Amino acid sequence: MSLTKKFLKSKPICKVTFTVPAAEASTVVVAGDFNDWDTTASLKKLKNGSFKGTFDIPTEQSYEFRYVIDGEWTNEQEADRLQWNAYAAAENSVLEL
Repeated sequence: MSLTKKFLKSKPICKVTFTVPAAEASTVVVAGDFNDWDTTASLKKLKNGSFKGTFDIPTEQSYEFRYVIDGEWTNEQEADRLQWNAYAAAENSVLEL
């Protein structure tokens, strides 16, 4: 799993690309604060078996998020940090922008 950040000079926006290698999966979703934990925001499956999607996210904030791979919630290993979430009783990945 990986994520890349591209900060725009003209706007307070960062283009964040999420890439998840999951050739055996049928769906991969990224859900987080930046999209109201929308579990229908599926990433696109590429020919190499990975899933990829880019989101325009406002800067100067931090966002909790997780992946949902075929219904199973998982964290991003390359996240800026992890944070405990009492509501979910689990750690969430954190994206610092």
